Amino acid sequence: MSDPVLDIRNLRKTYHVRRAGKSHEVRAVDDISLAVQSGETLGIVGESGCGKSSLARAVMGLSKADGGQVMLGGTDLLTMERQALAQARLRIRMVFQDPYASLNPRRSVGESVAEAGDIHGIFKSGEERRRLVGEALDRVGLGAQYADRFPHELSGGQRQRVGIARAILPEPELVIADEPVSALDVSIQAQVLNLLAELKGRLGLTLMFISHDLSVVAKISDRVAVLYMGRIVEISPARALFRDPRHPYTELLITAIPRPDPSTRITGAIEADEPPSRFAQLEGCPFRDRCPRRTEICATEAPALREVAPGRFVSCHHA
Repeated sequence: MSDPVLDIRNLRKTYHVRRAGKSHEVRAVDDISLAVQSGETLGIVGESGCGKSSLARAVMGLSKADGGQVMLGGTDLLTMERQALAQARLRIRMVFQDPYASLNPRRSVGESVAEAGDIHGIFKSGEERRRLVGEALDRVGLGAQYADRFPHELSGGQRQRVGIARAILPEPELVIADEPVSALDVSIQAQVLNLLAELKGRLGLTLMFISHDLSVVAKISDRVAVLYMGRIVEISPARALFRDPRHPYTELLITAIPRPDPSTRITGAIEADEPPSRFAQLEGCPFRDRCPRRTEICATEAPALREVAPGRFVSCHHA
């Protein structure tokens, strides 16, 4: 296998919060190692609060990681100086969850799309700037005529297309899409997903696609990494994961996918209970209280991520 575009090694991010007068640690990203191969779409999935967005922000340097490495083309982003990191972000771009909050309401669409190019001096002239901004807007299905509009004049789907145009203008190697369709109507979600798949093929992009919705992840991903309580519990090719999940938490997520058949009842061997408090200092497997396979070892020993089949990795003593 060729060298990955992005190689995350033992990444950790802990937040310190106060609750009921006491200081607590929340391990949002707990020793995660993950590689993103060139040209693939890697889905990152899990319940709200499992650490998906914290992982993305730590990779981008938007929040400072506590340890580990984020290797992009053989260079560790976490050790870069501020100016070098800003330059590296031209190679790795992000599409944010909220299309309303991610755009500056005082900037026109064209100004927002051109922002990275303006900061780093990509454009050789004003004419080239207008041409490249127009091309980026054309690629996302809006057109150059949208460059003079402002965010309040656009729908949610159009704003998210602007966010995608802003991400692809510097011609990055990797795009991290953090819940890019969760704030959109279902019909608009399909359009944005199709757009991302089209751009991936046309521009040769590599995607890290983050979502809590497995049905969305199934549509767009080549491989899937499942997160629970800040840890990876399963990594697998997408088709194999949905056909034969190996971790009980993955089984729970797949069982919970809505079926368009009112006569079909949702059944499963796992209780769809709430996850443990993020303030709790857990020993052993964090999923043990919800798991039908649990034994004594699950309460004392945290399972390591191990390969159980070619290309399939599971963090479970009884996978």
